[in-house]
Amino acid sequence: MAADHRPVALVTGAARRLGAAIARRLHADGYDIALHYRRSAREAAALLAELETARPGSTLGLQAELGDFDRLPELVAGTVGRFGRLDALVNNASSYAATPLGSVTPAQWDALFASNARAPFFLAQAAAPHLRAARGAIVNLTDIHAERPRPGYAPYCMAKAALAMATRALALELAPEVRVNAVAPGAILWAEDETDEARQRRLLARTPLGRTGTPGEVAAAVAWLLADAGYVTGQVIAVDGGRLIGG
Repeated sequence: MAADHRPVALVTGAARRLGAAIARRLHADGYDIALHYRRSAREAAALLAELETARPGSTLGLQAELGDFDRLPELVAGTVGRFGRLDALVNNASSYAATPLGSVTPAQWDALFASNARAPFFLAQAAAPHLRAARGAIVNLTDIHAERPRPGYAPYCMAKAALAMATRALALELAPEVRVNAVAPGAILWAEDETDEARQRRLLARTPLGRTGTPGEVAAAVAWLLADAGYVTGQVIAVDGGRLIGG
């Protein structure tokens, strides 16, 4: 496919973990990728080199702190400036931290809402004209804890719930040209500070499919929503092995 006809995706938080799996899947599906990262410069460079080896001239690295409001339209402008179009926005970047009630600070609140709710909304707003022109799509990465809160993580859960509502609201605002959906992962990759093996076993015991999911399974759901779910908008798809129904 000619470069000027390949679809283009901007993926935030794409240097590692779920974001890297999404970037790899979309790239394999034929997208050119604008890969945003915050601090993971080494991982981003390695992934960009990997994707460039597979298809030269198909990637762009973009470093930004998503809490800095002015950087958000710059990410969109940089992507369109490099590739000439934008077909997909994947709001994957997220911050996740325990905030026990009684000790939550405004700074913690602001940080969690900035990455998990504010940045995805304003990126969508900046991207909207380009996505409309391409009849593109947005996929937000929420969390099953947006629906079922985790004790000790109230601001994070609230921010993800706001993102779920933004998904529905933007689906109405941007229809019919742009579809907006979300993927809500369950136990896919344990948080890097998640060392409670007993809790992990309890979660899996309440998961009907009886296992953790894989980053590739989340990436497949994102790819389907972007490319093949032509009559789906405003939906939050749980990729959780049935945990929400398992209790």
